[in-house]
Amino acid sequence: MKEAIISTERVNSYGSRVITAGIDYSQYGKNPVLLYMHRRGRREDMPIGIMTNIREENGILYGTPKFDDDTEDERNISKKWDRGTLRMLSAGLDVLEWSEAPEMLMAGQTRPTVTKSKLIEVSVVDIGSNDDALQVGLYHDGKLLTLAAGEESDHLPLLSKGGEPEKESAPTTDEQTPNNNSNNNMEKILLKLGLAPGATEDEAVAAIGRLQEEKDTMRLARITDSVETAIKERRITAGKKEKYLNLGKRIGLDGLNALFADMTPAQKPLDLVKPVGGGNGGAVNLTWATATADQLADLRDNNREEYVRLYKEHYGFAPEF
Repeated sequence: MKEAIISTERVNSYGSRVITAGIDYSQYGKNPVLLYMHRRGRREDMPIGIMTNIREENGILYGTPKFDDDTEDERNISKKWDRGTLRMLSAGLDVLEWSEAPEMLMAGQTRPTVTKSKLIEVSVVDIGSNDDALQVGLYHDGKLLTLAAGEESDHLPLLSKGGEPEKESAPTTDEQTPNNNSNNNMEKILLKLGLAPGATEDEAVAAIGRLQEEKDTMRLARITDSVETAIKERRITAGKKEKYLNLGKRIGLDGLNALFADMTPAQKPLDLVKPVGGGNGGAVNLTWATATADQLADLRDNNREEYVRLYKEHYGFAPEF
């Protein structure tokens, strides 16, 4: 596999930069997960492999990905890496300490320099964002920070005017609006979808589709649970399950539950039987001759002892099961 850069000390797309010597990757080495586009937390976003040969040299953090081949996606990513279609790695760093000291800043920075951080994951990414063609995913308390241009953050705030280094030239009004605002909003949307800032429109559409599928799956699972509960409570029969599943899809879970709540559970045959020696005053004593076929079947399935007693009382010997 090909070695690649994980992180450098150049200014990144967040307007910050990360000191390589301050990156603690000792804990990461015990569980060196490799992700795709910093996606994590969902079943379909499981790690695609591990990182090997992590090393630091001249302010640059290097590593070599080792891909799994359990899924078609993993095999495709591995092939694209070997061909060079994908060739960039990105550090997922938990920000521990940062500095606004002038000697720690470079031209173009809008946020402090991260002096201490903890490596929590490494991702294969498609489009880089700084001069070394790298992205850096910054985290705090395990959550990916959304740092759009001009957006405040307690964990990595914008530089104060006093700490900001001189810039080569200020952007013009035409460069600032409205396209920049549109781009910033798009980055926020992509991050909400669990995508990296450089994700394409097709990837965004696919992510929205996955969210809708998950929502539909969860909705159907809740409707199915409601119908199955109604069957167990004898509000409907098992033969009508499909009918009420389709009804639930049309009227929603709340409407379906309200409908079931208005239904009276059907009584079982045994509910009408008074066992010998006690029971409900409204029930009747049952004999083999007076019992219906449904009552006898219910006794056989749910009260074997009473079924045997009535059988012996009627035939003079115990039944063979």
